[in-house]
Amino acid sequence: MSKNNIHEELKKRILILDGAMGTMLQRYKFTEEDFRGERFKDWPTPVQGNNDMLSITQPDAIAQVHAKYFEAGADIVETNTFSGTTIAMADYGMEEFVYELNFESAKIAKKVALEFTALEPEKPRFVAGAIGPTNKTASMSPDVNDPGFRAISFDELRIAYKQQAEALIDGGVDILLVETVFDTLNAKAALFAIEEIKEERNIEIPVMVSGTITDASGRTLSGQTAEAFLISVGHLPLLSVGFNCALGAKQLTPYLEVVSGKSNFAISAYPNAGLPNAFGEYDETPEEMAAQIKEYLDKQLINIIGGCCGTTPEHISAIAQLVKEYKPRPLPQATNA
Repeated sequence: MSKNNIHEELKKRILILDGAMGTMLQRYKFTEEDFRGERFKDWPTPVQGNNDMLSITQPDAIAQVHAKYFEAGADIVETNTFSGTTIAMADYGMEEFVYELNFESAKIAKKVALEFTALEPEKPRFVAGAIGPTNKTASMSPDVNDPGFRAISFDELRIAYKQQAEALIDGGVDILLVETVFDTLNAKAALFAIEEIKEERNIEIPVMVSGTITDASGRTLSGQTAEAFLISVGHLPLLSVGFNCALGAKQLTPYLEVVSGKSNFAISAYPNAGLPNAFGEYDETPEEMAAQIKEYLDKQLINIIGGCCGTTPEHISAIAQLVKEYKPRPLPQATNA
């Protein structure tokens, strides 16, 4: 049912994605003990900073963050699973909990989404299973002295992403979101794994892909332009394609123009709250960010809009208020995702 819903909703209006999970979790000032909870109190290595595990040890806080974003006007929230692969969890020696943390994260978000949908049936709420890029790259060497070396293979990525995606689907997500793509080969491994699952289970699930332009060169970290990125994922039946992170709203505009003009998919954007200051913090106010996003709307570039690093429910609320006045970018054709 949700599959048809999201396609129908995209025709009617611009959909609002949530803001940053990490920014909100920082407000709780969780200690090492809070991260561990009862379950991991004797874990041999430090776990503070492993935000994904909070879905197991502090589920109420995760549910509260989702609820705040829905209250601010979000149509879609992302699961707390940005680092939810065995590859990323290896940093903490917690690979064995990957299925559980993705499944629980999806369940938490879905429960909150259903509660909000029940309150406002005319505004159904959706859950996107967040699939991050991992901390390894398949198409570049991490060693400047050995350019042929790869820290990970396509197949290792595919297996890890498949485990994550299966757990997210089992937990009840409506959409899978392959996000913050800095290396398209990593994304291809995730998309390949998702296609495998769809075939094996004989299911359909909408898939969003969001790349990240890393600097003013207008390229991803693995060297692709916005158009090249679009071409390299465009053969799949996607719900949307777009960009998030790395840049503020203003800096993202030219790249959204490129993909918006050349894609039959819905276009998504969730920029940072400006560029980080000298302390790595984001200073852009909700009003400043919304004013920049107005350009996307005036040019009819987007179908889905939200926030990445530094954004809060206040940012999402300002954006949600703004987009009410605008029509979504026309979809050239019905996507078959």
